[in-house]
Amino acid sequence: MSSVFEARTGAADVTASAEREWRRPSYWPFVIPALVVVLAVIVFPWAFTIWMSLNEWKVGSPTIFVGFANYLRLPSDPRFVEAVAHTLVYTLLSVVLPLVFGTFAAVVFHANFRGRGVLRGIFIMPMMATPVAIALVWTMMFHPQLGVLNYLLSLVGVPAQLWVFHPATVIPSLVLVETWQWTPLIMLIVLGGIAAIPTEPYEGALIDGATAWQMFRYITLPLISPFLFIAAMVRMIDAVKSFDIIFAITQGGPGTASETINLYLYSVAFTYYDLGYGSAIAVILFLLIVALAALLLYLRQRAQWTEIGGGA
Repeated sequence: MSSVFEARTGAADVTASAEREWRRPSYWPFVIPALVVVLAVIVFPWAFTIWMSLNEWKVGSPTIFVGFANYLRLPSDPRFVEAVAHTLVYTLLSVVLPLVFGTFAAVVFHANFRGRGVLRGIFIMPMMATPVAIALVWTMMFHPQLGVLNYLLSLVGVPAQLWVFHPATVIPSLVLVETWQWTPLIMLIVLGGIAAIPTEPYEGALIDGATAWQMFRYITLPLISPFLFIAAMVRMIDAVKSFDIIFAITQGGPGTASETINLYLYSVAFTYYDLGYGSAIAVILFLLIVALAALLLYLRQRAQWTEIGGGA
């Protein structure tokens, strides 16, 4: 009797297994559309850009395969070298200043005071404005004769500045616009980190007689460092590829004093119609972003291990 039952059970298991095998759903109908979109939107444009960078291709002329000649041409191009220097300086200032002011604003807005919600809403308004509108407003503010900035400086006895109309001050002036627009974003990121910190460390520090600066230096700053790295990476990627604000205000001028890699790429590809050389610049710009992001990740990982080793 038991052998008959086991035989029937075994047959039922085989039948059920066969049905499951036959009815097994396929996930390919769901994967293929996404794969096609990724290939069409991401993979193909980059593959085509790399292929163009290996050719001499000007609009109206046939393509000529030149290998890495476009890349070998870059170090001897003084305008490209100058654009790299401008990009690095602009990126460094556009990351450091919003981080400093955004962290300070986060600490201030984390405190409980009357009207905090309204002031927070006002503070984040620059982040919501469109870049072209921001550029037009700041262009009027930067005007040497009619701009409000020089008027404010005259009230405190400071002589008028040329702002974006002088090579020495154009990049700091553009960084001022970036800092004004993106400090609220850093504030929001850091504010989320501060809100996640438990209150027990601060209570213990108050019992030990720690000052406000000591609590910020030894409690708040180490605990919000992951948020600071995230904010720095977001700002770094955005600053390296910044185009709209710079182009709308200065178009890379005066001369080429504010021309970054992105603006030089635009000039090469869409003014001189040298698509092959412009594609090589685009690839280098992408590699620069990847290198800077990898550097930030390495510094974050090293800081993490230092904290662990210090705590041990």
